[in-house]
Amino acid sequence: MADVLAAPSPAGRRRDSLFTYKRQKVLISILFLASPLILLLVFTYLPAINMFLYSFTQWDGFGSIDKYVGLQNYFDIFTKPEYFSVFSVSFVYFIGAIVQLALALYFATILSFKIRFKNFFKAVLFFPSLINGVAIGFTFLYFFRPEGGLDSIIFSLLGIHPDSMPLWLGDRRLINVSLTAVSIWRYMGFNFVMFVGAIQSIPSEIYEASEIDGADRWQQFRHIIMPGIRPIFALSAILAVRGALSVFEIPYVMTNGMNGSSTFVIQTVNTAFKLNKVGLASAMAIVLLVLIVIVTIIQNVLLNEKEETQKL
Repeated sequence: MADVLAAPSPAGRRRDSLFTYKRQKVLISILFLASPLILLLVFTYLPAINMFLYSFTQWDGFGSIDKYVGLQNYFDIFTKPEYFSVFSVSFVYFIGAIVQLALALYFATILSFKIRFKNFFKAVLFFPSLINGVAIGFTFLYFFRPEGGLDSIIFSLLGIHPDSMPLWLGDRRLINVSLTAVSIWRYMGFNFVMFVGAIQSIPSEIYEASEIDGADRWQQFRHIIMPGIRPIFALSAILAVRGALSVFEIPYVMTNGMNGSSTFVIQTVNTAFKLNKVGLASAMAIVLLVLIVIVTIIQNVLLNEKEETQKL
């Protein structure tokens, strides 16, 4: 009789089983999340915290940190032109980012409708984004070479004498424009694919209804495509502006920042690893991070205000 009373009821066994299952589910979730969280903490957050602490020092990257200078590194960044003036180069890349978004949206809109060989053109536009940036840099070094480069061959075929050709990487007025053009060629394919995916996600019935109402292509673009891809366009704009502020790969490979082509990131890398001013370079990285965050917030606010205005 006592054994019968001590035996758990079926409902109790179900509760115990359910509790055990929930506990196992939570434990498994924690174990799966532990590895990426540990990697994120070790390789992202801890280095960022250390970089913030280094920005208040004059550490040279070797030995122990024995000299704290407070905000002096930040004062040097904003008062010494050799550090902060390189942001003027970012303005050229910012204009290039606008051109890049405009071209990507233009080609994505055209190739989203029925035209011949559109899959071929999609592959051609997307292909540069698959190539390594170092390979692209060396390829365009040959293209921009003053003598025997591909541009000189093209100019010769057009009947233009080689002596009258511009020095793309030798003229301070053209060097950043040339490097920006390379960046546009490389990164346009990524935005192009994002825009194509967003445009094709719009139901075809909307286009058919607009055609019945007599809408032309421009009206379809203005009233159907742009409202439909606004979130993707906002994301692409944020990434493009962030990329304009943090350009590194193309100018570093092609010119190493010489002849007025140094960007803020190149200046930061040279300050840290060539001048051994890790503390100052850390402060420069913090300034760049803050600027990117501020620009991102401003973009989000402006885009949200525009969207709310259009809804009203």
